[in-house]
Amino acid sequence: MGRDDITNPKTKNIRLYVKRVFISDDFDGELFPRYLSFVKGVVDSNDLPLNVSREILQESRIVRIMRKRLVRKTFDMILGISMSENKGDYETFWENFGKHLKLGCIEDRENHKRLAPLLRFFSSQSEDEMISLDEYVENMKAEQKDIYYLAADSVSSARNTPFLERLLEKDLEVLYLVDPIDEVAIQSLKSYKEKNFVDISKEDLDLGDKNEEKEKVTKEEFSRTCDWIKKRLGEKVANVQISNRLSSSPCVLVSGKFGWSANMERLMKAQTVGDTSTLEFMKGRRVFEINPEHPIIRELNAAFKSNPDDEDALRAIDLLYDAALVSSGYTPDNPAQLSGKIYEMMGMAISGKWSTFDSQQSASQPPQTETLEAEVVEPVEAGSQK
Repeated sequence: MGRDDITNPKTKNIRLYVKRVFISDDFDGELFPRYLSFVKGVVDSNDLPLNVSREILQESRIVRIMRKRLVRKTFDMILGISMSENKGDYETFWENFGKHLKLGCIEDRENHKRLAPLLRFFSSQSEDEMISLDEYVENMKAEQKDIYYLAADSVSSARNTPFLERLLEKDLEVLYLVDPIDEVAIQSLKSYKEKNFVDISKEDLDLGDKNEEKEKVTKEEFSRTCDWIKKRLGEKVANVQISNRLSSSPCVLVSGKFGWSANMERLMKAQTVGDTSTLEFMKGRRVFEINPEHPIIRELNAAFKSNPDDEDALRAIDLLYDAALVSSGYTPDNPAQLSGKIYEMMGMAISGKWSTFDSQQSASQPPQTETLEAEVVEPVEAGSQK
């Protein structure tokens, strides 16, 4: 019930009576906001004239007061469900009308304080059961200043993304935004209880554990390697820099601070009536971050120092970029070319590994065959003697 009303600007969920005389149920958002269209009700007023017109409804101070009270009463009612002892009640409500409340975060800035406590999300520490923002804030570390989130198409893809590696090591909780509307809703809220929302897939991530001396030494060692990688990748990336969010992956591709994230880029490409001309403009800058402690990056650093023009090293950089593109949630521009690179690397890795073993085995088989023939003849002769 009410799911179709979220796309219909004209909802007839509230019926207005004046002195028990029905006036109208078509208000076009003047009496009740569109995102609360799933709430049905009757309003009876003694303060409005019986010959009320649309102009009076739009300009009347009484109608404005009525709207505020109706919205406030609705939020109190929803809050009562969320605080119920039976958690299943609000889970059922959220499953049916959660998208409406997220739409409210985008459309109704005045009621952000009422809407935010009602939101529910999965997180890195609660993948099976949704949590509220209040529960997230309660679980925050003492030194944690921001609320971290990651937008993805599912919980499983969010769980396996390289962006999480260092945060999971530090036991920092991350919200998973798996609904298409989630990212826009959170960006509209901006903050909750003086804690800013931070997208961990964007550049300049601050985890509060900077070691300036170590960073300085690492930058001095890898700065020229970063320039070498940037020269190879060219316009594909805006910059190549040392990462502070990786622990087991060699590299990751992060989006610019003010551009679309990989998830938002994927959603905008899928729009039926989207404008493709704005995609290039809104894509923003992509930053290629490398993990200086990973063996692959150390080998590339050694390759640059010994022979920066080595074809194998340059091909490895291209394959690293394509792998980071996929693992970071982006769509490769040429999937067939990426497959060709993977097949080429597989061919180099497994070339002659099993065929050599088979040839050695076949060379040793003839003497065994002669022995087996002699053994087969003996039981036949024994049988004939019997």
